[in-house]
Amino acid sequence: MKRIAVLLAVLLASAPAAARDYGQQGTVFPIVEPDLLEQIRAKLQRLEASGETARLNADLKKRTIARVNRPEPVAGLGVAMALRQWRFDPTITVEADISDDKGRLIIAAGTRVNPLDTVGLRQKLVFIDGDDAGQLAWAIARYKQADAKFILVKGAPLELMRARQRRFYFDQGGSFVKRFGIHAVPAIVEQQGRILLVREVPLPKPQGTQS
Repeated sequence: MKRIAVLLAVLLASAPAAARDYGQQGTVFPIVEPDLLEQIRAKLQRLEASGETARLNADLKKRTIARVNRPEPVAGLGVAMALRQWRFDPTITVEADISDDKGRLIIAAGTRVNPLDTVGLRQKLVFIDGDDAGQLAWAIARYKQADAKFILVKGAPLELMRARQRRFYFDQGGSFVKRFGIHAVPAIVEQQGRILLVREVPLPKPQGTQS
């Protein structure tokens, strides 16, 4: 039986391959793929010729300038109606070893570090709505530039800087108010030893206003 299997294998291996031409069975189309880069280049040329590119660039520039002059307001904040205050501990736990450029260990992973031990908060952080005339007047009357940094949650910081001749910052994306847990403005953050005191402060009512 094994001899028969070997003989068949030899015969199949040595037999010439037979091929037949069955002719064309249908319409054959050449494979043509358009060049993607050429398509993009042609579209850009059409946009350029029609003036659409210039219009899009001008629109982008306009929107960028508008966003710089008036950033997106921080969402979810209200106006402080009652005094609310709490302590905020900025201590963090180092997740990985921190070494210098020569590989010498500076801080080991797992170490708890309080940034206030190294760099103190020299100025109060005052969060206000820059479009609220009352909050703006209150902050400017109460704090000199050396005493506090004004951080807007809404408004036009560059316009206010020109008008008031002092610096205004903006809490882009609400990162600071989220970090401190602030829900309403005006709000003040100041250092007290190794912690930060955070307060939401209602504005004093104008004289003659009924409660």
